[in-house]
Amino acid sequence: MPIEITMPALSPTMEEGNLAKWLVKEGDAVAPGDVIAEIETDKATMEVEAVDEGTVAKIVVPAGTEGVKVNALIAILAEEGEDVAAAAKGDGAKAKAEPAKSEAAEKPAKQVPEPTKQAPSSSSQSTAASAPAVTNGERIFASPLARRIAKDAGVDIAAVAGSGPRGRVVKADVEAAVAGGGAKPASAKAEAQAPAAPKPMSDDAVLKLFEEGSYELVPHDAMRRTIARRLVEAKSTIPHFYLTLDCEIDALLALRKQLNDAAPRVKSDKGEEPAYKLSVNDLVIKAMAVALRAVPDANASWTEGGMLKHKHADVGVAVSIPGGLITPIVRKADEKTLSVISNEMKDLAVRARNRKLKPEEYQGGTTAVSNLGMFGIKDFAAVINPPHATILAVGAGEERAVVKGGQVVVANVMSVTLSTDHRAVDGALGAELLAAFKRAIENPLTMLV
Repeated sequence: MPIEITMPALSPTMEEGNLAKWLVKEGDAVAPGDVIAEIETDKATMEVEAVDEGTVAKIVVPAGTEGVKVNALIAILAEEGEDVAAAAKGDGAKAKAEPAKSEAAEKPAKQVPEPTKQAPSSSSQSTAASAPAVTNGERIFASPLARRIAKDAGVDIAAVAGSGPRGRVVKADVEAAVAGGGAKPASAKAEAQAPAAPKPMSDDAVLKLFEEGSYELVPHDAMRRTIARRLVEAKSTIPHFYLTLDCEIDALLALRKQLNDAAPRVKSDKGEEPAYKLSVNDLVIKAMAVALRAVPDANASWTEGGMLKHKHADVGVAVSIPGGLITPIVRKADEKTLSVISNEMKDLAVRARNRKLKPEEYQGGTTAVSNLGMFGIKDFAAVINPPHATILAVGAGEERAVVKGGQVVVANVMSVTLSTDHRAVDGALGAELLAAFKRAIENPLTMLV
């Protein structure tokens, strides 16, 4: 019988993706492990491998299609010995999932913390696109748009029969239930406990403020929508507070130069070049990791069920890419040498800009660093990236007048600001963490032992 290939969930939080390219065509034979398509998520372009053996009978979703929902049917395989034409015309050609163009604007109402492990990439099996509700121990699958409509209508999503894949409740199911009066009302107590969030100005209201023809409306891509959603989540759910310190970096700059000058030469495609070239940001990453190791109570993440105390310092580093930013992670940075951190970070940054990172390379982490010093920014406050409890904003190093021993002298000074989740890290603990960072930066030799 025909084998259905569905849109895979390439990460635990993936809702939809763009089918960028088919690497096979109708009539091609495929075997397990063959790369058959390229899928674009909001952060990266990833390859999809075939799980089953067969012949491509029909490509349901053409290359270049945007907003294809997870679990949507994208192609059909004919099994060995099966008539390809019959397989293409069979029941499998009927999309059992939501069409790619439907509910294109729906986004999750609540983002769960991103785990560090990549979801399985499978052409025949995918996880549900949205975080399931739990009712009496039973998982209820529903699209974010369906949940929002149900909430606005005051109905219990668990009482709505789903017509999507795996019984997933979609927009049409909720609308039909509301119209037919078949859904039971949500409890008044639950409604009372969830105060309505302030609504932003509508698109129409914004456009009316500007003269027609005086602007160009550029649609948001998946990355920009994801960034916007996570920033709103961070600022609306995380009680931020901020701590700022000035760090003298003359010793750090001197050590960096000494280490770079001593770097051995190695052969490469470009000829001989240094085995490493440390940047100030590499030392900042290491110093943040060392600080978390010195203050382990600050190496934590808040969850409703308890505090996650991390055993390693996994430091995310904000990297600007066209259309947004991404935060690749240096795992176990507290255990790595400066040269390893430097070379790893260069590789991650290059692949981030080419959108070639794997989900496990940018999801999770225990803290993050955002450095705008190269743009001349003196100081700023960064927004925490859940599930982190801290993020360090790094400003430019500059010559400033400082007082030492009653004398005014010139020193290279860098301002840093720690944004902290007050639920996980209190003021005194945050101050202890930032002080540990300052000690490492101002005494850089300690990072070599």
